[in-house]
Amino acid sequence: MQPTFVLVHGAFANSFSFAPLQAELGLLGHRSVAVDLPGHGFQATFIRAYQSPQDPEGLATAPGSIKGVTLADNAAHLIGILERAKQNGPVILVAHSRGGITATVAANARPDLIDRIVYVSAWCPVDLDVNDYYAEPEMTTVDPAAFAPALAGNPADLGLLRVNFRTANPDSLAALKGAFFADGTDEQFLTFLNTFQPDENLDAGSSADRAQAATWGRVPKTYIRLAADTSLPLALQDRLIREGDELTPHNPYDVRTLEGSHLRWLVDPAPAARLLGELATLPGPSAPA
Repeated sequence: MQPTFVLVHGAFANSFSFAPLQAELGLLGHRSVAVDLPGHGFQATFIRAYQSPQDPEGLATAPGSIKGVTLADNAAHLIGILERAKQNGPVILVAHSRGGITATVAANARPDLIDRIVYVSAWCPVDLDVNDYYAEPEMTTVDPAAFAPALAGNPADLGLLRVNFRTANPDSLAALKGAFFADGTDEQFLTFLNTFQPDENLDAGSSADRAQAATWGRVPKTYIRLAADTSLPLALQDRLIREGDELTPHNPYDVRTLEGSHLRWLVDPAPAARLLGELATLPGPSAPA
């Protein structure tokens, strides 16, 4: 039966990010569903202070609808979509970046709903919590302080992360482009930046949300490395793959690589669409010894 690709976005993103990829998948004859996690897409808050001319004080203090949204909320929402998609046949769950955390929790809870899980330069914590990986050697090339000028408001006060993606600060724009889309033109970068929403929830999970061998480990899995990703460096991607393989040696990752940055595969989606189409024909894992 024809599978349904269920696409899960990363931080500050939404289902709109996947429109070009869905077009390519559709032209190749594949069915897909792009998910908006709670507080994303048309549920996002674009406060008036975010509009031009911007109001820095209002931007730093105005409430946002994503406050209080948890990883459990994200996973429950995704599971509901997976249940509906599964009624139509096999499901291939594709997660990008921070969306991998939600996909992992969903696979921990309901592996029966997923015929293959695909991480595209995405988080799948095994040995550590997500925030703890930032102190590891594989993340030394990532400088979180570079994004500080674009941060709007105190996350502890707002109860959410808020980034001013409409900033005109050249240093902030350069840092964002370098992290996410260094191989794109300035015009492509600004276009993509304007699909982002300013608010993201704070809950990146705990040790209870790491991949679990007994459930997550039953799902056939693929990791698509993004070779020029500087926000989730290749060294960290490879470490996540290695940790996953050590957790479930009977069901190792099928590893693929796409050239390009964190966002290139979404702006130029034809290679990714072809690769995903190939995954629809892969067999499942062998049973554990």
